[in-house]
Amino acid sequence: MASYKFSPAVEEKFQWLLSRYPKKDAVLLPILHLAQDEAGYVSPAVMEYVASRLDLSPARVREVASFYTMFKMNPSGKYVLQFCHTLSCYLRGAEDVIKRVKDVLGIEEGETTPDGLFTIERVECLASCGTAPVMQVNTWDFHEELNPEKIEKIVQSLRKDQCAHASYDDRVAEGGIA
Repeated sequence: MASYKFSPAVEEKFQWLLSRYPKKDAVLLPILHLAQDEAGYVSPAVMEYVASRLDLSPARVREVASFYTMFKMNPSGKYVLQFCHTLSCYLRGAEDVIKRVKDVLGIEEGETTPDGLFTIERVECLASCGTAPVMQVNTWDFHEELNPEKIEKIVQSLRKDQCAHASYDDRVAEGGIA
């Protein structure tokens, strides 16, 4: 198993967190966030290291990390395509959009393309019921009123990094469609 150790920046934040909480184990959630940001996901090596630093069992760290959907237990693609599948999106065609993106990318939900670019996930409500179906790319890029044709264009744009900016104006200026 590959090893993991906090970078100096994360170590500094870890020490600061320890000073803020009366019990070491209270630091578990914030340090898992920092470690995930640094390592890309919460790997077994990350969990073992965090457990050792907090005097917890690796099993306890895994229990917590696997409970929360915000912690990724496997590497994700550069673009994590999160599709809402709740009622409004479902009724307006989310299943057709999800099927098309799976066909286009050749992967299933929870998988990452071999080139490491895309991961497909289903998520609960993305708070855009009036413009369903919707998809969020990573943590900031929303695409609304999707249909199978539009999702193909979005994937093509992402392959060219044309939808890779947080700014809508920058995406459109580069030829992005949303």
